[in-house]
Amino acid sequence: MGEVISGERRLQTAPLVERAARAASGLESLGVGRGDTVALYLRNDLPFFEASYAAGLIGAYPTPVNWHYTEDEARYLFENSGARAIVIHADLLGPVRSAIPSGVPVMVVETPPEIAAAYGIPPERRTIPEGMTDWSRWLEGFPPHTGDASQAPGTIIYTSGTTGRPKGVRRHPPTPEQVALSARILGRTFGFLDYDPETIVTAVVGPMYHSAPNAYGLVAARLGAKVILQARFDAEDLLRLIETERITHIHMVPIMFNRLIKLPDEVKARYDLSSLRVVVHAAAPCPAPTKRAMIEWWGPVITEYYGATETGAVVHCTSEEWLAHPGTVGRPYPEADVRVIDAEGNTLPPREIGEVVARVKAGVDFTYHGDDQKRRDAEKAGLIAPGDIGYFDEDGFLYLCDRAKDMIISGGVNIYPAEIEAELHKMPGVADCGVFGIPDEEYGEAICAVVQPSPGAALTEPEVKAFLRGQMAGYKVPKRVDFHAELPREDSGKIFKRKLREPFWEGAGRRI
Repeated sequence: MGEVISGERRLQTAPLVERAARAASGLESLGVGRGDTVALYLRNDLPFFEASYAAGLIGAYPTPVNWHYTEDEARYLFENSGARAIVIHADLLGPVRSAIPSGVPVMVVETPPEIAAAYGIPPERRTIPEGMTDWSRWLEGFPPHTGDASQAPGTIIYTSGTTGRPKGVRRHPPTPEQVALSARILGRTFGFLDYDPETIVTAVVGPMYHSAPNAYGLVAARLGAKVILQARFDAEDLLRLIETERITHIHMVPIMFNRLIKLPDEVKARYDLSSLRVVVHAAAPCPAPTKRAMIEWWGPVITEYYGATETGAVVHCTSEEWLAHPGTVGRPYPEADVRVIDAEGNTLPPREIGEVVARVKAGVDFTYHGDDQKRRDAEKAGLIAPGDIGYFDEDGFLYLCDRAKDMIISGGVNIYPAEIEAELHKMPGVADCGVFGIPDEEYGEAICAVVQPSPGAALTEPEVKAFLRGQMAGYKVPKRVDFHAELPREDSGKIFKRKLREPFWEGAGRRI
């Protein structure tokens, strides 16, 4: 029997489905119907599953909101998505209450003890404000939905907004064949297909407002797996969970690998990790030394996939394939069309660098909510351009060089920050780094590196430059090196390079 676990609370699959059905009736009573959106301003919690399944049951789109948003950012998403109802944790309500559109019903979830402890939330902010609707009591007041269940249209995920306002990826209602295709690809990507769901024990360690943890958690629970919600990622606590719960499957991002590897050796040796079967990662580039270290520690259970919110997973890579082709993100699925093209849309031969475009053949199409023009702009050569630069090798393995928006053009030469970042990660004393272009009167752009030193490390700009000169061509060595105690980073592991670039480009006439 599957269940979702958060702290001391456990909700088995059957009661979860019933509560979702009651919530579906409640949403219908509010006028929410097919094609509408329900905003989820929630951390990873049991009501996230209840509300997501409830919306899908009546053909509506659950729309998770990044709860780190400012009031202005939250207002934009509530309004842009056209939310017909909002479900929100009690402690998150205060900062965005004035951003909620007039007349939109709000159901409030009491913030549970494990989330309060993880984020240091005081008791007075955990409780539901007087006069507000209690989500749990509200849904219990409705009978389970008895009408014909709609085919769930999927979740509207808003892209991260690292270069501007987020865009909501709204999938078209799927056909039964597309539902089956999506289930097959997700099952293979997450490593679920080869296992009886009742033997799968997994942990959701990333925020479910991101597309990958969202799909991963919802699919695992729907299959009937045991799903454990980690209130907030903690490296040693994850090792403890793997041992005590005998976790078999996990979805992670590379920054989590970094934090695990940096644990003291005696801590890493303390836990039994032999239950692990599939550890899948994506969302951000993984430095080769980090990935190799994880495979050496956890064994060949590490798999990787590449895709985007718009395309879904289109490329996959096992540990064995990566060790034979270091740096690759894998080979395309048979169901996917993945190409590398030039500026004219021509497919490039192996080893030629160009823009990566992809699509799942016969997959569900999408638009950007409220902006069909952006959807048309995202299409190149009949496929979708997620914004990555890369190439294929002779064996059909895909390698990513960088994000197209991050490429630096200095004196007419294309420079890929990811290449420089990969070398910087090898330097002793470097905990993290970000490389980007800054204005330069002579060359148009110059290279700037921002380095986050490891605790106790004392690095200097000349030392960083000297290290890189021994690893790569001189024109790739940053002109400027800055040091930050902490880099701005999303929970997905992606660095907010926009926030690093802004001070340099403000007033320079370039979009930042």
